[in-house]
Amino acid sequence: MHFVFISSLVPVAAPTSGYDIANRVIVDAVRLLGHKVSVIGFLQPGQTPAAPDDTRLLGILEVTNARVGGLQKALWLKDAFVHGEPVSVAKMHAATPTDLRAALGAFEAIDGLILNSVQLPGAFLDVLKDWPSLFVAHNVEARTAADNADLVGTAVSRWLYRRDARLLKLLERDLCAQARHVFTLAEADRAELGVASAERSTALPLVTSVTSPDVPSPRTPEFDAGLIGSWSWTANRTGLDWFLAEVAPRLPNDFKIAVAGGLGTDIPAAPANVSFLGRVPDARAFVRSCRLVPLVSQTGTGVQLKTIETFEMGLPAVATQSALRGISDRPDNCVAADDPAAFAEAMIRQIGRSRAGENLDGDGRIFHAHQLAKLTQSLSRGFQNWENLG
Repeated sequence: MHFVFISSLVPVAAPTSGYDIANRVIVDAVRLLGHKVSVIGFLQPGQTPAAPDDTRLLGILEVTNARVGGLQKALWLKDAFVHGEPVSVAKMHAATPTDLRAALGAFEAIDGLILNSVQLPGAFLDVLKDWPSLFVAHNVEARTAADNADLVGTAVSRWLYRRDARLLKLLERDLCAQARHVFTLAEADRAELGVASAERSTALPLVTSVTSPDVPSPRTPEFDAGLIGSWSWTANRTGLDWFLAEVAPRLPNDFKIAVAGGLGTDIPAAPANVSFLGRVPDARAFVRSCRLVPLVSQTGTGVQLKTIETFEMGLPAVATQSALRGISDRPDNCVAADDPAAFAEAMIRQIGRSRAGENLDGDGRIFHAHQLAKLTQSLSRGFQNWENLG
């Protein structure tokens, strides 16, 4: 069959963000099943489409708030009120309905659409309703916005997030109702979206690439523990703040802890043994330079791609239950802990064993193989349900 993947951002040749990684993997996995997949969406500046011949771009668009100026943010906010949409959806009106129809018309006979997340499909529901569709819910966007409203500091930001949460709930309801089948990235999201039955939805276990990870190789740790992420995003920052305030003070003073990634405008308070490195040139090289990876998510829906990447690399970890959402088989070298004291104790034990010369690394190829097999099986079940409704 020929599917068209409708996404705010198209899959790219060198994905780095969790959203980009998930997009690329889902499209690649559908192709592994023998289907033809074409793509429509925007491209962020500096990126290259993963499959240029099968991609129709709606334009070049920077969608990340932290990378644009105040004027652009104000224009997005204006568009959100003009269209009565969440801000993330209003950004998609850099294209018009005519642009989207022309992109769809450039492809040969289309069997169905894969509507990827809320943003672009939500902005053009009327255009897309003419084709049978599947919906990929990366997370429950309405709850993420509601959680962010509880976490931000200003009354205006809280009001905007609550407005987005209300509108996103309506869009997610409409997209789920329009779709013949819904794919989520975490099991719990199926019920929250109101599509819990096996005929209506399937959870997709993810990998970071359909290609198997590298063979495990020796490492020379520079840091005892390392965290990396886009910390300007509210959900990520909440996890980092929890770790720095509740866990790090319980760790020995001689533990070298590194935090990589953009922090936004402020550096949080932290013990003296915590170093803030900013953006690093090679994320994988950074985490391989750490004895242990703390996975500290405290909120959110969907799946944590940094958790999956850590497991695929075979690295030891201590993880909260939130960081493990969407993961059914936790590797033996990952300890789960939610209480700050238990989290710190698990880190002390793991790092102590590593310092004593014990190799705690696993073979990430095993985790990857299990996840990829379950991913293709889950996609196949969803496509079968989609065909049964045809």
